[in-house]
Amino acid sequence: MTWSTRQLAELAGTTLKTVRHYHQLGLLEEPERAPNGYKRYDVRHLVRLMRIRRLADLGVPLCDIPTVAAADARSTEVLRALDAELAANIERQQHMRRQLAAVLEDRASLDLPVDFGAAATTLPQAQQDLLVAYSSVLTPAAMSLIRDQYARPRDEVAEGFEQLPADAPEDVRRRLAAHLAAEVRAQRAGHTFITDLDAASRRNETLTRSVVTQALITFYNEAQLDVLRHLHALLEQEEADGGADGDSRRGGKGEQDHSGNPDPHRVTPGATG
Repeated sequence: MTWSTRQLAELAGTTLKTVRHYHQLGLLEEPERAPNGYKRYDVRHLVRLMRIRRLADLGVPLCDIPTVAAADARSTEVLRALDAELAANIERQQHMRRQLAAVLEDRASLDLPVDFGAAATTLPQAQQDLLVAYSSVLTPAAMSLIRDQYARPRDEVAEGFEQLPADAPEDVRRRLAAHLAAEVRAQRAGHTFITDLDAASRRNETLTRSVVTQALITFYNEAQLDVLRHLHALLEQEEADGGADGDSRRGGKGEQDHSGNPDPHRVTPGATG
């Protein structure tokens, strides 16, 4: 009693295409043919095909199936490597599930690290985009500090900065800068590392500065950028007057360079949080 290719595939729980593919790879030997030219498979082909399917279902790459099936000295190494790969995949999938759970249950942002929770979802979209850009260059410790800032209820100053229109008058910009100066001083006193962009970065200096600069000029309007320039000028003046510590050169939220853009080296991410 022999079987056709279709019957063999059905017995092994696979498809005609798969059987033919195994023939092409040399995993399954070609059977004899009947006088009419049709292939005639016997139980040896069925056992071989079932073994191939079993190993493939376990995740063994097709190229390694002959080695594992032969149970030679290298087969154990192949299986151990496969087990390590599966363990890594499981951990990655569990991490993905934790991320999804935070989004579904805690209303966390899809774009930001999961530990931001729902704190960032109430921010204006431009502010969320700014944080996403920062997350590509800042260290986890720096992002955690920013997260803590946004987890606190936003006061009128932060709200005023976030909603500041591009045509806001000069006196409004200067008042905002004066209010923000106090927050930046307090932040700098407790977290000196965050006032140094290089220390807060996990990328090279040039790349980090380019990301922060582009983020600021893209997601902040001209009035907001002007507030940051005024803010830095205030902090610089305090230092000149002897009212600030010696690190204040890196404590501002932004400084204007020769191109008219904020100097990223003097940016304190999240200072308006």
